[in-house]
Amino acid sequence: MEIKGFNLPDDLYYDENHFWLRLENGVVVMGMNDFSQKLAGEIVYVQLPDDGKVLKPGKKFAKVESGKWLGKVLAPFAGEVASVNEDLETDPGLINSDCYGKGWMYRLTPKGTPDLSHLIHGPEAVEKWMMSELEKYKEELEG
Repeated sequence: MEIKGFNLPDDLYYDENHFWLRLENGVVVMGMNDFSQKLAGEIVYVQLPDDGKVLKPGKKFAKVESGKWLGKVLAPFAGEVASVNEDLETDPGLINSDCYGKGWMYRLTPKGTPDLSHLIHGPEAVEKWMMSELEKYKEELEG
């Protein structure tokens, strides 16, 4: 779905910090959404934690930097890092050019069944959330 020039695929889950999540065979793939990567500008660095790093819900496990922004990546649930997108070491701009494809960031293995109920999912919920976010970031988007 497109909302005011931002691509937000219907099948994904989104956290309030503008990361997307997709379930794939018991693993959760995670990356920055289109709104976040456009607002951040050119991504210049992505912290790639070691495989097996333990995730605690809501706690920082990595970071992302652009020329004008430094952001924390928070764990969406308990589990561990299964793998990272090593291509981002040499080309972090993949997030800007293909945030939902080649720019994926982390594969996470949940501890048990992942609880995604706190995430934003479904066309109506995503649209309502994004309209609120567009209002919140109005000055930055216009600048």
